[in-house]
Amino acid sequence: MLSKIKRVCLGGTFEVLHRGHRSLLKKAIELGKQVIIGLTTDERAKKYRPNRKIKSFESRFSNLDMWLTSHTSSETYQIVPLDDDWGPSALDNDIDAIIVSEETEKVALKLNQVRQKKGLSPLQVIIVPLIRAYDGQRISSSRIINKEIDSEGFSS
Repeated sequence: MLSKIKRVCLGGTFEVLHRGHRSLLKKAIELGKQVIIGLTTDERAKKYRPNRKIKSFESRFSNLDMWLTSHTSSETYQIVPLDDDWGPSALDNDIDAIIVSEETEKVALKLNQVRQKKGLSPLQVIIVPLIRAYDGQRISSSRIINKEIDSEGFSS
């Protein structure tokens, strides 16, 4: 088995904690001694989804925390508010890697450019394959909310 990376990070809105999110979180837990999860704030979530009612930060935090607590010890993770493009990963030189999906790899590469400009070493980018629904399309909170699929990616 590979030795664990000191600190890894990932981020998202985690509105509906679906199979794709769980895949990212499991990889972070598997690889990181410490996992930093940036949870999108209400203000930021509304900015990118102005026409949709988003669950509150507190509700999303609680659901995420409950899932994490059932899969790892509370000492191994930290959930932090994410109210900008990068969160603590942009400035924290103690973070070693970022966990992303194939879909968000470009964001991680941009983040590494920001870190380089600030004189920080780049993060190792760990790409987790997208989890697809029964119909071959990606699993997303929007599709679940629209009742196209359930949180496992099956027909609802």
